Amino acid sequence: MIKTGRWKLPQPTDIQEDNEWIEIPRIARTVPFGYELHPEDNDVLAPIPDQLDKLQQAKKYLKQYSYREVANWLSKNTGRYISHVGLRKRLDNERTRNNKARSLRRWAEYAKKAIAKAEALEQKRIDSKKKEDSADAA
Repeated sequence: MIKTGRWKLPQPTDIQEDNEWIEIPRIARTVPFGYELHPEDNDVLAPIPDQLDKLQQAKKYLKQYSYREVANWLSKNTGRYISHVGLRKRLDNERTRNNKARSLRRWAEYAKKAIAKAEALEQKRIDSKKKEDSADAA
């Protein structure tokens, strides 16, 4: 049997529903760029919409400018410092999580198709046996 390791749900970093950022659970000790500790619950991170919107815009700028230039722009326009290394780590982690989630969804789809095919083959085999038994009885 092939072991695929421990299955882990992708952890949310930036969840946006209906163009509105939502709160996320706190997973690490550090508070990611674009979030702050919830005033009532330290295990929840409250979004800072302006910072998250600017971060989305910064992703587009990275196609044209360096991480250092984009991180400086982001720090200047949001008032919260982020280094070029921090920006790169955040975006790499986000990309990795998205790829893992996509792969898991694809594997689940393949498994669902394989199960449906196996059930159809099993049903076909059972039906043919029933026909043989009824023909033998007649």
